[in-house]
Amino acid sequence: MKTILFDLDGTLIDSTEAIIESFGVAYDTFTRLTPAEDEIKKLIGHPLDMMFTMLGVQYKEVDSYVSAYKGHYRLISRAKTTLLPLAKEAIKQASCIANLGIVTTKTAQYSEELLEHLGVMQYFDVLIGRESVDNPKPHPEPILKALKHLKADATRTWMVGDTPMDLISAKEAGVIGIGVLCGYSQKSDLEEHSRHIVHNALEAVQLIAKQS
Repeated sequence: MKTILFDLDGTLIDSTEAIIESFGVAYDTFTRLTPAEDEIKKLIGHPLDMMFTMLGVQYKEVDSYVSAYKGHYRLISRAKTTLLPLAKEAIKQASCIANLGIVTTKTAQYSEELLEHLGVMQYFDVLIGRESVDNPKPHPEPILKALKHLKADATRTWMVGDTPMDLISAKEAGVIGIGVLCGYSQKSDLEEHSRHIVHNALEAVQLIAKQS
């Protein structure tokens, strides 16, 4: 049996509005100027603590910013998150040919709540989030943990994601990475880490379906 692992943000869902708004609340909480939207967007896919650090927040303050972010995000995330076009079709088609999992740097609890709200959680047999591992993507640990849970064969497993981190994690875990262009990364950045680049998750599933 094949296994397909999906990233969330930029791969299956669009929660950009909720993310940007929650960053604004976090910075407002500490009376700091919020970074430009483009600066935030290009970091989506990294764990929150790393995003705040990369945006200039001091290490000792990061946990407070993350807490402020999460407090607001949980309130608005379901109302301000949608499935990307063709994502539901991708999930349904994938469930006919493979066991499915989610590997994300988002909080697992919030991710599960979102997917339940969007009506697709029942298709997934495992969800690995930030708190599920010590080392998030691009480290292979999240994918390896998903493989162990699913008792999956790495050589018949695909990781579908929209950032180089997804593809690096896939390669390090010994699975096949497929980059999608519906998210936050440029084609040239994805091409550095995989020869399999498609427009969206549905095209990724259709590609996988053709593999023996």
